[in-house]
Amino acid sequence: MTHYDPYDFANRRHIGPTVAEIGQMLEACGAESLDALVDETLPPDIRQTAPLAFGKPLTERRAIETMRATADKNRLLVSLIGQGYHGTTMPPAIQRNIFENPAWYTAYSPYQPEISQGRLEALLNFQTLVCDLTGLDVANASLLDEATAAAEAMGMARRVAASKQDAFFVDRDCLPQTIAVLRTRAAPLGWRIVVGDPFRDLDPASVFGALFQYPGVNGAIHDVSGPIAALHGAGAIAAVAADPLALTLLKPPGEMGADIAVGSMQRYGVPMGFGGPHAAYMATRDAHKRALPGRIVGVSVDAHGNRAYRLALQTREQHIRREKATSNICTSQVLLAVIASMYAVYHGPMGLKAIAQRVHRDAVRLADGLTDLGFRVEPAHFFDTITVDVGPFQGVILQSAVENGVNLRKVGEDRIGITVDERTRPDILQAVWRAFGGHDVPHDEAWPEQRLPEGLVRTSPYLTHPIFHMNRAESEMTRYMRRLSDRDLALDRAMIPLGSCTMKLNATAEMLPISWPEFSEVHPHVPMDQAAGYHELIGDLSEKLCAITGYDAISMQPNSGAQGEYAGLLAIRRYHLSRGDAHRTVCLIPSSAHGTNPASAQMCGMSVVVVGADRNGNVDVEDFRRKAELHSEKLAACMITYPSTHGVFETRVREICAITHFHGGQVYLDGANLNALVGLARPGDIGADVSHLNLHKTFCIPHGGGGPGMGPIGVKAHLIPFLPSDPRTGEEGAVSGSAYGSASILPISWSYCLMMGGKGLAQATRVAILSANYIAARLGQAYPILYAGERGRVAHECIVDLRPFQKSAGITVEDVAKRLIDSGFHPPTMSWPVAGTLMIEPTESETKGEIDRFCDAMLAIREEIRAIEEGRVDRADNPLKNAPHTVQDLVGAWERPYSREAGCFPAGSFRTDKYWPPVNRVDNAYGDRNLVCSCPPPESYEAAAE
Repeated sequence: MTHYDPYDFANRRHIGPTVAEIGQMLEACGAESLDALVDETLPPDIRQTAPLAFGKPLTERRAIETMRATADKNRLLVSLIGQGYHGTTMPPAIQRNIFENPAWYTAYSPYQPEISQGRLEALLNFQTLVCDLTGLDVANASLLDEATAAAEAMGMARRVAASKQDAFFVDRDCLPQTIAVLRTRAAPLGWRIVVGDPFRDLDPASVFGALFQYPGVNGAIHDVSGPIAALHGAGAIAAVAADPLALTLLKPPGEMGADIAVGSMQRYGVPMGFGGPHAAYMATRDAHKRALPGRIVGVSVDAHGNRAYRLALQTREQHIRREKATSNICTSQVLLAVIASMYAVYHGPMGLKAIAQRVHRDAVRLADGLTDLGFRVEPAHFFDTITVDVGPFQGVILQSAVENGVNLRKVGEDRIGITVDERTRPDILQAVWRAFGGHDVPHDEAWPEQRLPEGLVRTSPYLTHPIFHMNRAESEMTRYMRRLSDRDLALDRAMIPLGSCTMKLNATAEMLPISWPEFSEVHPHVPMDQAAGYHELIGDLSEKLCAITGYDAISMQPNSGAQGEYAGLLAIRRYHLSRGDAHRTVCLIPSSAHGTNPASAQMCGMSVVVVGADRNGNVDVEDFRRKAELHSEKLAACMITYPSTHGVFETRVREICAITHFHGGQVYLDGANLNALVGLARPGDIGADVSHLNLHKTFCIPHGGGGPGMGPIGVKAHLIPFLPSDPRTGEEGAVSGSAYGSASILPISWSYCLMMGGKGLAQATRVAILSANYIAARLGQAYPILYAGERGRVAHECIVDLRPFQKSAGITVEDVAKRLIDSGFHPPTMSWPVAGTLMIEPTESETKGEIDRFCDAMLAIREEIRAIEEGRVDRADNPLKNAPHTVQDLVGAWERPYSREAGCFPAGSFRTDKYWPPVNRVDNAYGDRNLVCSCPPPESYEAAAE
């Protein structure tokens, strides 16, 4: 009788091909075994000698039990700490249908608009929500968190301000984590941060801009119209960090003259999650829209004139401008922005106002009760936050509050801050009063007199668009969310073979814990003993990531891959400064590098020197050596990606590291392609000093339609002192608003490591390499495979060259990409790192059957191209030029020189479960010429459909 190891089945959840299918794929590749294939792919001098020893892998059941036990170590108290993080309630319909729905969380960034219409509509709702709340004209589709959004606002202000000063003023009432991130961002760029009272300390003529907090961290609400007018008079820019719930009751920043508004949408139904992920917002005036960083969703039309949504204004501009880019942003927080937008749709303007009124009512009741107990409460006017003067009793009261199940905030040495929120109830108010020595404080059901400043009460309307007034019966809400998800193509429908983006399985067992209150409802500033489970999880995951990478320490703070790049280069910069080498500012970057690499270097005050590639796509080592020697005295770092951005294991990577170190520089190895290394080679052993790790790629955190992401950095021992610092201090060194970044999604990666074990992780890497080489073998006779290693092998991805077909058939890479949609696939990465190519990455979690379906579709497209080349099909009117085809193409007149069946049901497509894109090919140029970035009025939809 055969005995099966149940632990192998946990690995099988992540590794798609069966043992038999692996054998078939190896035969197709001409490889004797997986080990032989790996030996032919990786250079022998980079292979790690010891296997990953993580102990026996856990079954799904045991992993969930482990996560449950870990979660239970977090003490879940009511946190009235505030400081940018608030208790909130995600409506169950949104939790089930968005947050826990793979149709939403497994989708990729909406760069292919035809298959992203649902997400794009939800993001357009988000932008409309933000514009209405802030009173400004244009909003982006979210940023990473409030602190980094404020840093982006500072950078934007510097670009658009008429003032040429190098100082930026920051309201002393700003959140401390925001001040910390602003200091960090300003330092490498030579900007000076001035923190003070905007009514006493602001000299408009000496700054290029200023940031005000509204309401302030300690509760004060000030009309900053005067300081804003003074700034404008001096040619400076005014930004306001505003609470979006308070803006339902308070005068919006735009009406006070603000040029930019930023903030966090966390309290719109997004859990605190020990600091993230949360969607930040950013809005500006129409005059500055082309300087707005991040992604912007715009309205356009498709090939038939129907309304369609798309990303507008070249929102991946860091890939175009590289070291001249204004930002290194490559991701946002789409999933969280969608939740926030749905929260607004769910509640509507009156519902949001009712929540805000209840919050304010409870804050006033709390203040009145504390006043009755004899305490002095400030400020006189507030929304949800008060500060209480407690003299020498601060420590006693804070401890008493904990004993009563409530966390409060320490302010200075003699005050306590309290912030109420949507979840505050009468029993919580009683618990606070008890902590201050009160007992059985009478509860008055009457609404107290509001404490909002009379001149700042909002009078302007908001959320007037019909989408925010739909029938909010749960049946209608559920159907609306379902309709939007049906318009998109995510991993729950089909393979997403994106090169460099690693769209792999996000196992349900890994996703379950992030919804548990013990992880989702923890405030990031709670005492350590209340977050013991989080610290255990983060500690063990960090140890595992160190073992995987060969680094000595990990910082979880960066909350995106680009943030990780930035944090890693900052560590290098600080290292050189500590040694008195401030002159080391040159960074060598290969021409094939991801566009965020040079943008990140520029943000760190470094000068980029581009290194060429040889004819095989590898770094030109001789050019690298020449430029390292030329800039030897000033060399700060090099940035390389390994395996390379061309999908090849370069054989001279150790030499590149050695050259850099010889000339006094540090090696930054981009971890985007770590999926080809885990268990086989370690960056820290190759010679790298620091890397960021894309947990939303290699370690199974889902892309969420364009975010959340995680980009922690690993460093060698000498760089440990220069890792990101705790943002709560308000001092320079932090890169994100929370010490552990998007901590609440770390259970996903930890569960993945626990269930796979070291052996399973290495096997996943082997199969990823096999799958890519299998695709290269199947497609290699029909398409040129652009790059391969010395023994003819690709790494975990391969590049298919479509440039010859432009001349032979008039077919572009976009035509092939859109035709793949007809077969039910998300197109691979287009025109990067080489224009006119497709970069394909199958990952280890795709089955052979799905990979074959993709290959069949690609081979059928090649035959369609051949028919054009041979004159059997028209060059201008053919299935590729007209792709994608929608269900509307099945009805009405048909005058095309190919059949409906050929157009709508190509090879690889399903007949019964076919995915139909909701729109035909989107007109990008029209969208930029006629820029609309908020919900159009309903009558415009009717006009577009005519």
